[in-house]
Amino acid sequence: MLTLEKFSLGVGDRFAHQAKAQLRACMMAAERGATVIPVWNKSNREHLIVGSEPASVRAAADCAVKELGWKLPYHVDADHINLSTVDRFADASDFYTLDVASAIGQPAPPADVEAFVARHPEIAIPRETFLNIAKKYLFAVQQAGAIYRHIAELRGDRDFITEVSMDETDSPQTPPELLVILAAIADEQIPIQTIAPKFTGRFNKGVDYVGDVVQFEKEFTEDLGVITQAVKQYHLPANLKLSVHSGSDKFSIYAPIRRALRRHNAGVHVKTAGTTWLEELIGLAEAGGEGLELARQVYAKAYADKEALCEPYASVIDIRYAKLPPPDTVDTWSSERYTSALRHDQRNPGFNADFRQLLHVGYKVAAKMGDKYLQMLDACEATISRNVTENLFERHIRPLFLER
Repeated sequence: MLTLEKFSLGVGDRFAHQAKAQLRACMMAAERGATVIPVWNKSNREHLIVGSEPASVRAAADCAVKELGWKLPYHVDADHINLSTVDRFADASDFYTLDVASAIGQPAPPADVEAFVARHPEIAIPRETFLNIAKKYLFAVQQAGAIYRHIAELRGDRDFITEVSMDETDSPQTPPELLVILAAIADEQIPIQTIAPKFTGRFNKGVDYVGDVVQFEKEFTEDLGVITQAVKQYHLPANLKLSVHSGSDKFSIYAPIRRALRRHNAGVHVKTAGTTWLEELIGLAEAGGEGLELARQVYAKAYADKEALCEPYASVIDIRYAKLPPPDTVDTWSSERYTSALRHDQRNPGFNADFRQLLHVGYKVAAKMGDKYLQMLDACEATISRNVTENLFERHIRPLFLER
């Protein structure tokens, strides 16, 4: 089994141009005493939209590591896969996020539920409550087991890291539910190293956490305690840790996460996904000239097709269409005005969270531009890479892993 280090950062690179800039942020952390392992992640949906293959993620990561001389581990994540999508990732990925959220609530065979509850008398919650939790989650964990075994068969003797994802669902998992889930995962003999539950609050794409920060810290801390208990009780991997999905830009909960991790001497995996794509747009706009013009065009096309772009992400965005500037207004914006609206600096009066969320889900527009977009990434590489590195290090790594 590959071992995932204590602190790891999922980094999305939708157009496979920013791996070096992302890795530089992890190198800056290492220079300051924090080991943060990069995990390049890309989902099957993103590959389909962009027209890429999983091998492109591996190639970009390997190239960045070689060119920059990174000596620590790194990984490539087959993000949010299931039985129908995992096969294409078998050769390129060594980290698998088993997404079984859609199976939550589907009934497992009643005999399986009864047998599971009978097998775990150590879970000290009322029997009726235990049965209800098992009915809700057992089938989803069984699906995770099926996916894990299929990957193991595909991979043969090639080791990999397993994450189970249950975050894309309607209601957060309580600590007792998490304990039951982990007991079921142990029964399925999945060597899970990270689990992504759904937490209280909204984890919208590319913007800050929306919810009760005090309540989040309480739940996060309690979940860390559950993991400690489950590792001891069910002989799960000792490095098992929480994973925070849609973790990019959740600035208000970074300090609570950091405090909880230090109290428990625990690790965490944070997926930052599309924040790098937005830094590409910021870098294009900051470069001015043709770069700014292309950034304006991306927004205009995203605005025109906003309903279709937003529909697949409806559960993780909250866009007020009335707050979106008309494209003809954006066409008059300077580099500074565009970057002020898009860069996630909440102190800047020009910041527009609705503008940012629309562009976050608008990478399909850039994908349709093909070589036109990719060539502009190369032409504006200096400003883009600077923004990508600064964003990951200053806004994500520093507050999560370095600040006191």
